[in-house]
Amino acid sequence: MEALEAIVSRRSIRSYTGEPVSDELIETVLHAAMAAPSAGNQQPWRFIVLKDRAVLDAAAGTTPYGKMLRECAFGLVIAADTRDLKHDVMWQQDCSAATENALIAIHALGLGAVWLGFWPKMERVTPLKKVLGMPDGVEPMAVLAVGHPAEKKPPAERYDADKVRWDRWS
Repeated sequence: MEALEAIVSRRSIRSYTGEPVSDELIETVLHAAMAAPSAGNQQPWRFIVLKDRAVLDAAAGTTPYGKMLRECAFGLVIAADTRDLKHDVMWQQDCSAATENALIAIHALGLGAVWLGFWPKMERVTPLKKVLGMPDGVEPMAVLAVGHPAEKKPPAERYDADKVRWDRWS
């Protein structure tokens, strides 16, 4: 799949077949995620691959929108090690870029995923950190539920020329 096709045809997938995903494909996704740009090349991202069903079920309970974690083949936690950063206010952008790279790679590989937001909602962050045993200073930004899609969605046309300005706002 070409890059532009993968970007414009990617959709949030919340239903999965239950078929496992190979560690090779997971590593491919991780390579793509880590190819993201980051402020000052600080690469604050850290990843936790969730494959154990009990851990996925526990993670699902940390957010009101996490039920698909109970059905996916694996979860991917995108977190940042915020200790000793050169650009401490940029980690959310760095991790967002890594998250989007992962989502596009997942789609290009024929898999499906949905982005579950955690940071800065501490009512989600705190219980997830506890479930995963994450230390202070390592903050979960998002969790992706990933698997073989059990649903197919057509591309969504989201381009809106009214949201574009050229050279100046007015």
